[in-house]
Amino acid sequence: MASREGKRHHHHHHHHDLVPLAALISREMMSEKMEKPTIRYGHAAQSRKGEDYFLIKTDCQRVPGNSSSTFSVFAIFDGHNGNAAAIYTREHLLNHVLGAIPHGLGWDEWLQALPRALVAGFVKADKEFQSRGETSGTTATFVIVDRWTVTVASVGDSRCILDAQGGVITTLTVDHRLEENVEERERVTASGGEVGRLSIVGGAEIGPLRCWPGGLCLSRSIGDMDVGEFIVPIPYVKQVKLSNAGGRLIIASDGIWDALSSEMAAQSCHGLPAELAARQVVKEALRTRGLKDDTTCIVVDIIPPDNSVPPLTPPKKQNKFRALLFRKKSNDSANKLSKKLSAVGIVEELFEEGSAMLDERLGNDEPTTQSTSGLFMCAVCQVDLAPSEGISVHAGSIFSTSSKPWQGPFLCADCRNKKDAMEGKRPSGIKVS
Repeated sequence: MASREGKRHHHHHHHHDLVPLAALISREMMSEKMEKPTIRYGHAAQSRKGEDYFLIKTDCQRVPGNSSSTFSVFAIFDGHNGNAAAIYTREHLLNHVLGAIPHGLGWDEWLQALPRALVAGFVKADKEFQSRGETSGTTATFVIVDRWTVTVASVGDSRCILDAQGGVITTLTVDHRLEENVEERERVTASGGEVGRLSIVGGAEIGPLRCWPGGLCLSRSIGDMDVGEFIVPIPYVKQVKLSNAGGRLIIASDGIWDALSSEMAAQSCHGLPAELAARQVVKEALRTRGLKDDTTCIVVDIIPPDNSVPPLTPPKKQNKFRALLFRKKSNDSANKLSKKLSAVGIVEELFEEGSAMLDERLGNDEPTTQSTSGLFMCAVCQVDLAPSEGISVHAGSIFSTSSKPWQGPFLCADCRNKKDAMEGKRPSGIKVS
């Protein structure tokens, strides 16, 4: 009897623990909301040549129709030699990038696939724009914000900085200017370009270092068909995860950065809401330098859901903190580490790569990158290939780290030609006089 009584009692107790499904779902939604930061943004611009363009799109969906898979895109395109390349890239780059991400990935895998898709998307945009035969070019600084993860891909000298909690400023891009970037100078000369200044009558050299033919002072861009093909569209990519204290991104064209250091820009708009902050940065740049160039700025604030995170006091000595701020992700218990870092307000670096070699950037494939039609796909332009058509990105490359030329990803003949040209392995169509 007692035992039966016990059972009944136990059963009753168990029943008491069940939570109605509706309550569970709303609890899930709550924690989802808790985990999702609020995004606020603003933009400001002053035009001189009308060649700066920007893109703000906050309603992109990783899973079409699913509103909880929303991410945002912020980008700046600073055109030169006309505005056609900037306009084309603004219209098409996002689709090219998203087209390079395999379907049916979970959220984590999707984030991991982004750096590679960005490389493919940039190269495809460049290839397609050049096929129109127009000669303008553009920088592209392309920022994807998905909850706390920020992924930035960039060619040229438009810059994106992160002002994290605690006032430490990190640059999420690399300036591809021949003047400042020694590695890029060496790469361009090794690929057959000449680097030098403009010389005027009397042999005096003036202005920044440029690449000849063409005279461009950037070493990477989209478009620019009339300069050597060693001016490549392969972006520097960095992916970071912010702590749950959030942070502010400042994305701007060189009209800002020629006038202000990263620190000055961040400082000038401290404490202002995003829209006012963007205007303030532009105002500050004009105050120090005047309107010499198109000047465009986007400010994006990634704000914790409830401001329960106590603001950190800015560290006295920033150098010690810099070592703390970036920790390479180690795979063992990466999530635990991530939670710990997040709790102390440290930004975690998930990915960083700036190599101009396509085979290094597209990586080795698992044999899974077959397209839905059962054929292979070109890793850059996404066209279907018959198995006999695909050329491995590693095939015959003297720089190749892979000893397996049959290993994917694969390129179509067209993109393979482009790859060789970018690496200076075939005579460019442009004659150097």
